[in-house]
Amino acid sequence: MAQVAHLLRSVWGYPELRIPQRRAVLAALQGRDALVVLPTGGGKSLCYQVPALALPGLTLVVSPLISLMQDQVTALRRCGVAAAYLSSSQQVSLQRAVRDAVRAGRIRLLYVAPERLAQVPGLLGERPLSLLAVDEAHCISEWGHDFRPQYRRIGWGRGALGRPPPVALPATATPETRRDIERVLGLRRPVIVTSSFDRPNLFFGAWHQAGEQARFRALEALLAEVSGSAIVYVPRGIGPTAWPGCCAGAVRRRRRRITRACRDPRGARCCAGFWMASCG
Repeated sequence: MAQVAHLLRSVWGYPELRIPQRRAVLAALQGRDALVVLPTGGGKSLCYQVPALALPGLTLVVSPLISLMQDQVTALRRCGVAAAYLSSSQQVSLQRAVRDAVRAGRIRLLYVAPERLAQVPGLLGERPLSLLAVDEAHCISEWGHDFRPQYRRIGWGRGALGRPPPVALPATATPETRRDIERVLGLRRPVIVTSSFDRPNLFFGAWHQAGEQARFRALEALLAEVSGSAIVYVPRGIGPTAWPGCCAGAVRRRRRRITRACRDPRGARCCAGFWMASCG
């Protein structure tokens, strides 16, 4: 673990790994299958990024979203780590450059979406694959909250890649989801690493309101108490124009305050606004 400690300090600037991270990293270095269930912010990425630099071959990371891949690769490159991703959003010339760099051994971590996994064996050439990391592995399970059918084929794809040791990293996983992940990936006597999801800084509560006006008054009061950022979820189709004047005004005031607070000396700023996503 001396090499791990050196990498951790020199690349990421951390003095040591947390105990769950240490168990996961050690499993990867020993070639063991692993299932790592850590909360958001628990340092899941280091559980495969550190071994990727300690192991001799390429580490392949399966990730569900282009934005996640971009963020991870950008952060690694800032640390001086040779990382890249392949996605349909890239120009053909850039995809070709990434493939050439992988074959030449200049890339240590390669991120791909599950839909692209079947192309990887032809991409590797003679390059050995040391580790297969499945990020957001809860997407594998039909019992999970974010099921992705393409994730069900990762077990097959692992066989086509020569069955490299896998590390599965779900954000959350019930016992049913864990068993499903183990079965689909074909994990053999995996090292199972879990950590508490208790967050002292988070509070969950529910208040019954008599009607829409009461609901919006309660929301306005809550917004007035928060000094930092706030996220408000509303049913689809209900935008700020449909809100009562008191609450819409509170949101507009908060938007102006957050925008001012995000200004920096160079004149750059972030903007607070309204965002909606759907699965349709």
